[in-house]
Amino acid sequence: MSKATCRGKIIVFGILFWYPLAGVTYQFLHYLIGLRRLGYDVYYVEDVSPWVYDPRINDVTPEASDNVEFAASILEAYGFAGKWAFAGAYPGGKTYGIQGDALTRLYREADAILNVTGQEVREHHLACERRVYVESDPFKMQVKASQGDPVTLAALAAHDTHFTFGENVGRAVCPLPTAGLNWLPTRQPVAMELWGWTPEAVDGVYGTITTWKNKNKDIVWNGDTYTWTKDREFERFLDLPRRRAVAFELATDVEDETRARLRGCGWRMASARAVSHDLDAYRDHIKASRAEFTVARDQYVRPHTGWFSDRSACYLAAGRPVITQDTGFGAALPTGAGLFPFATEEDIIEAVDVIEHDYGRASRAAYQVAVECFDSDVVLTSLMTRAGLF
Repeated sequence: MSKATCRGKIIVFGILFWYPLAGVTYQFLHYLIGLRRLGYDVYYVEDVSPWVYDPRINDVTPEASDNVEFAASILEAYGFAGKWAFAGAYPGGKTYGIQGDALTRLYREADAILNVTGQEVREHHLACERRVYVESDPFKMQVKASQGDPVTLAALAAHDTHFTFGENVGRAVCPLPTAGLNWLPTRQPVAMELWGWTPEAVDGVYGTITTWKNKNKDIVWNGDTYTWTKDREFERFLDLPRRRAVAFELATDVEDETRARLRGCGWRMASARAVSHDLDAYRDHIKASRAEFTVARDQYVRPHTGWFSDRSACYLAAGRPVITQDTGFGAALPTGAGLFPFATEEDIIEAVDVIEHDYGRASRAAYQVAVECFDSDVVLTSLMTRAGLF
């Protein structure tokens, strides 16, 4: 890329090294590849204080070398050799990739930091004058800011522009407070070429890749508790395999008692960690599915945030219809042919019947939603234009 054609130097912050699973890796690859295709000189950086997550032990650790090896090999395979850094900003943490004066210079020379998922902004990051916040999980920051939480307020104040996957935030339909900020709607970009849609029907499952249970992320707002965990939502729809003669599956890691109960209800089971250990396995699992069926977290659903999953966007890009819990995303995305929001079990059954009546039509419609609404050219041109960087 010549200097004459370069739109600017952009640093993407994220959690690719911290949480080295395929779904997260794709989330950031889509940003990196998409920004590069638009003409930016793109770098990926993590400069973090928490220990990293090691999927082999299912716990956090200060030893980041294996995570770095996994993620760096992918970044380099996709053309980002020499354009990444991981700095473990905790006692004993090491720096990999770009280091020392070169990393300091990168912060100073970059036109903007695109902080996807809200990595901690530290003092030396302020050398980059433009810092753009891209929130993939609405609710927490809006609520905590409205409650005057000083850490949240400082984190948001460290950025000059604020985007959110909660596309209804700030609109009358969504009661979330804005904390005085202009929250701009955005969604997950997808580098469509990574998913290789073909029109052939797939005799696979209706399923998803998910975490069954999360702890310690519930939030009390206006006297009500809003939950984060997925099992609470899935429990409402466990009878689905008995309702229609299609295969339903959950790729998730659960204790033996829960697995036996799910299988007793007719669910097929797979391991999320096994599916997510590398990019090919994750992509192949999605492409071998017939459709995605999934739920959304209570924190997205009840406030009508308009949130939509980055993983579901990948199903659509692969031409796989998506049936997902209604968060109000229908205000921004076309529904009814390849993408189906639901509130009740009957909504789900109706969506399955539409898909099975003409699978080819549903698959084409799913892919078209991805092309029109999630293609990285579309999403990132809009985002960078509104941020004043295009």
